[in-house]
Amino acid sequence: MATQVLLTEDVETLGRQGEVVSVREGYARNFLLPQKVAVIASERTLRMQQKLKEERLKKAIQDKQESEETASRLQGITLTVVVKVDHDGHMYGSVSAADIVHLLQEHHHVSLERKAIQLKHPVKTTGVHDIHVKLKEDVAALVHLKIISEEGHRLAQQEQK
Repeated sequence: MATQVLLTEDVETLGRQGEVVSVREGYARNFLLPQKVAVIASERTLRMQQKLKEERLKKAIQDKQESEETASRLQGITLTVVVKVDHDGHMYGSVSAADIVHLLQEHHHVSLERKAIQLKHPVKTTGVHDIHVKLKEDVAALVHLKIISEEGHRLAQQEQK
Protein backbone atom coordinates (compact mmCIF):
# COMPACT_ATOMS: atom_id res chain seq x y z
CA MET A 1 0.00 0.00 0.00
CA ALA A 2 1.25 3.49 -0.81
CA THR A 3 2.02 6.22 1.70
CA GLN A 4 1.98 9.94 0.94
CA VAL A 5 5.13 11.74 2.12
CA LEU A 6 6.33 15.34 1.88
CA LEU A 7 10.00 15.54 0.88
CA THR A 8 12.03 17.85 3.14
CA GLU A 9 15.15 17.42 0.98
CA ASP A 10 15.87 16.45 -2.63
CA VAL A 11 15.90 12.70 -3.21
CA GLU A 12 17.58 12.01 -6.55
CA THR A 13 15.38 9.18 -7.76
CA LEU A 14 12.17 10.36 -6.13
CA GLY A 15 11.64 14.11 -6.26
CA ARG A 16 12.56 17.56 -5.04
CA GLN A 17 12.12 19.31 -1.73
CA GLY A 18 8.51 20.37 -1.12
CA GLU A 19 6.91 17.73 -3.35
CA VAL A 20 4.32 15.29 -2.07
CA VAL A 21 5.03 11.83 -3.45
CA SER A 22 3.52 8.42 -3.05
CA VAL A 23 5.91 5.68 -1.90
CA ARG A 24 5.67 2.20 -0.48
CA GLU A 25 5.26 1.99 3.28
CA GLY A 26 8.53 0.09 3.78
CA TYR A 27 10.56 2.63 1.81
CA ALA A 28 9.10 5.47 3.85
CA ARG A 29 9.47 3.67 7.18
CA ASN A 30 12.94 2.19 6.60
CA PHE A 31 14.70 4.88 4.56
CA LEU A 32 12.97 8.22 4.06
CA LEU A 33 11.78 8.85 7.62
CA PRO A 34 14.95 7.66 9.47
CA GLN A 35 17.14 9.72 7.08
CA LYS A 36 14.89 12.73 7.80
CA VAL A 37 14.43 13.48 4.09
CA ALA A 38 10.63 13.16 4.28
CA VAL A 39 7.69 13.39 6.67
CA ILE A 40 4.30 11.73 6.48
CA ALA A 41 1.93 14.02 4.59
CA SER A 42 -0.77 15.37 6.88
CA GLU A 43 -2.72 18.63 6.98
CA ARG A 44 -0.02 20.25 9.13
CA THR A 45 2.83 19.15 6.87
CA LEU A 46 0.96 20.18 3.74
CA ARG A 47 0.90 23.76 5.11
CA MET A 48 4.69 23.45 5.37
CA GLN A 49 4.85 22.51 1.68
CA GLN A 50 4.69 26.07 0.34
CA LYS A 51 7.54 27.19 2.59
CA LEU A 52 9.65 24.22 1.44
CA LYS A 53 8.95 25.00 -2.22
CA GLU A 54 10.08 28.60 -1.76
CA GLU A 55 13.28 27.41 -0.07
CA ARG A 56 13.84 24.96 -2.91
CA LEU A 57 13.50 27.71 -5.53
CA LYS A 58 16.11 29.85 -3.76
CA LYS A 59 18.43 26.86 -3.45
CA ALA A 60 17.90 25.92 -7.11
CA ILE A 61 18.99 29.38 -8.26
CA GLN A 62 22.11 29.22 -6.09
CA ASP A 63 22.91 25.63 -7.16
CA LYS A 64 22.54 26.49 -10.85
CA GLN A 65 24.89 29.45 -10.51
CA GLU A 66 27.50 27.35 -8.67
CA SER A 67 27.16 24.54 -11.23
CA GLU A 68 27.65 26.93 -14.15
CA GLU A 69 30.79 28.31 -12.50
CA THR A 70 32.12 24.78 -11.97
CA ALA A 71 31.26 23.83 -15.56
CA SER A 72 33.19 26.82 -16.89
CA ARG A 73 36.21 25.77 -14.78
CA LEU A 74 35.96 22.21 -16.14
CA GLN A 75 35.69 23.31 -19.77
CA GLY A 76 38.80 22.33 -21.71
CA ILE A 77 40.46 20.36 -18.91
CA THR A 78 42.45 17.31 -20.00
CA LEU A 79 43.37 14.89 -17.23
CA THR A 80 46.38 12.67 -17.87
CA VAL A 81 46.83 9.28 -16.23
CA VAL A 82 49.92 7.10 -16.63
CA VAL A 83 49.14 3.39 -16.27
CA LYS A 84 50.94 0.09 -16.42
CA VAL A 85 50.20 -2.13 -19.40
CA ASP A 86 51.21 -5.68 -20.28
CA HIS A 87 53.18 -6.68 -23.37
CA ASP A 88 49.93 -6.81 -25.41
CA GLY A 89 49.01 -3.24 -24.44
CA HIS A 90 46.19 -4.17 -22.01
CA MET A 91 45.90 -2.08 -18.86
CA TYR A 92 46.41 -3.52 -15.41
CA GLY A 93 43.35 -2.24 -13.59
CA SER A 94 41.16 0.62 -14.76
CA VAL A 95 40.37 4.30 -14.22
CA SER A 96 37.15 4.76 -12.25
CA ALA A 97 34.93 7.72 -11.45
CA ALA A 98 36.58 7.97 -8.02
CA ASP A 99 40.00 8.27 -9.71
CA ILE A 100 38.71 11.07 -11.94
CA VAL A 101 37.25 12.95 -8.94
CA HIS A 102 40.60 12.57 -7.16
CA LEU A 103 42.53 13.90 -10.18
CA LEU A 104 40.23 16.91 -10.52
CA GLN A 105 40.61 17.72 -6.83
CA GLU A 106 44.37 17.23 -6.78
CA HIS A 107 45.38 19.02 -10.00
CA HIS A 108 42.57 21.52 -10.65
CA HIS A 109 41.10 22.09 -7.16
CA VAL A 110 37.59 21.21 -8.31
CA SER A 111 35.52 19.25 -5.78
CA LEU A 112 32.88 16.94 -7.20
CA GLU A 113 30.93 13.99 -5.94
CA ARG A 114 31.69 10.64 -7.52
CA LYS A 115 28.13 10.32 -8.80
CA ALA A 116 28.59 13.50 -10.88
CA ILE A 117 30.99 11.60 -13.17
CA GLN A 118 28.86 9.85 -15.79
CA LEU A 119 30.72 6.57 -16.38
CA LYS A 120 28.77 3.40 -17.10
CA HIS A 121 31.86 1.34 -16.28
CA PRO A 122 35.51 2.09 -15.49
CA VAL A 123 37.78 2.98 -18.43
CA LYS A 124 40.02 0.03 -19.33
CA THR A 125 41.73 1.20 -22.53
CA THR A 126 44.49 3.67 -23.25
CA GLY A 127 43.81 6.73 -25.39
CA VAL A 128 41.71 9.87 -25.05
CA HIS A 129 38.21 9.52 -23.62
CA ASP A 130 35.44 12.11 -23.22
CA ILE A 131 34.04 12.09 -19.69
CA HIS A 132 30.61 13.64 -19.17
CA VAL A 133 30.01 15.40 -15.86
CA LYS A 134 26.48 16.06 -14.61
CA LEU A 135 26.32 18.85 -12.07
CA LYS A 136 23.38 20.09 -10.01
CA GLU A 137 20.33 21.55 -11.77
CA ASP A 138 21.11 19.56 -14.95
CA VAL A 139 24.22 21.57 -15.83
CA ALA A 140 26.61 19.43 -17.88
CA ALA A 141 30.32 19.65 -18.58
CA LEU A 142 32.87 17.67 -20.57
CA VAL A 143 36.35 16.65 -19.40
CA HIS A 144 38.93 14.82 -21.49
CA LEU A 145 40.78 11.87 -19.97
CA LYS A 146 44.08 10.92 -21.58
CA ILE A 147 45.34 7.51 -20.52
CA ILE A 148 48.89 6.69 -21.60
CA SER A 149 51.15 3.76 -20.82
CA GLU A 150 54.34 4.13 -18.80
CA GLU A 151 56.32 3.32 -21.95
CA GLY A 152 54.52 5.98 -23.97
CA HIS A 153 54.99 8.50 -21.16
CA ARG A 154 58.71 7.75 -21.00
CA LEU A 155 59.05 8.17 -24.79
CA ALA A 156 57.14 11.48 -24.70
CA GLN A 157 59.45 12.80 -21.98
CA GLN A 158 62.53 11.79 -23.99
CA GLU A 159 61.18 13.60 -27.07
CA GLN A 160 60.66 16.77 -25.03
CA LYS A 161 64.30 16.73 -23.93
